[in-house]
Amino acid sequence: MTIGATAFVATAAAVALMMQGGGTSSPGNAQAVGQMDRSQVEGIVRDYILAHPEIIPEAMERLQSKRTASIVAQHRSQLETPFAGGWEGARDGDVVLVEFFDYACGYCRASLPDIDRLLAEDKKLKVVYRELPILSEESNEAAKASLYAAKQGQYGAFHRALYAAGRPSKEGVDAAAKKAGFDPAALKAATNAPDISAEIENNIRLAQALQATGTPTWVVGDQVLSGAVGYEALKEAIARARLARQ
Repeated sequence: MTIGATAFVATAAAVALMMQGGGTSSPGNAQAVGQMDRSQVEGIVRDYILAHPEIIPEAMERLQSKRTASIVAQHRSQLETPFAGGWEGARDGDVVLVEFFDYACGYCRASLPDIDRLLAEDKKLKVVYRELPILSEESNEAAKASLYAAKQGQYGAFHRALYAAGRPSKEGVDAAAKKAGFDPAALKAATNAPDISAEIENNIRLAQALQATGTPTWVVGDQVLSGAVGYEALKEAIARARLARQ
């Protein structure tokens, strides 16, 4: 047993004794644990866990939350720094909501009204969009066109036009580009631009670091949320992130 594991078992035993004694901590509890051998300590811990199995998922959830917070903190600057104009809301928002998405993802499309509502209601919120085209080659081409729009300062309108066109396709990209007034030749050339390709590769690396399993994936504060969680869940996560900053 490692030192860390031994410390955990001893602590757990002390807690178990405290709970058995009515929840009162005392030097006597600590001394009692110190006088026990390993088998006695493990027996107390085992009996307590068997009597209170509900603490296991709670402990695992807390451990995962701490690990997630550590990963987010490590990559926060990259996560919250948008590519060119690939963001909406408050330029210096007090909370940043990051979305990893794919234009071929129906759940991402369904989440767009939630984002629009949050932006309309929360004037201190900044939303950073991170293209994660993992579902098809067509969504990869749509992502590149979207990043080109970000460089032209027309991200929001182009982003919505691509979603409105349905599943990603050359026709949909061309229609959105025409509506935005983009030069077709310039747009085509941009799909091979080094900075655009590097951005998509970087987003993939960030998603892997976060252990994201699909789209949409949201990052706000120290939290990572998976799937189309809906307006209320996003609003609550934003509120928790804002409270943590105070």
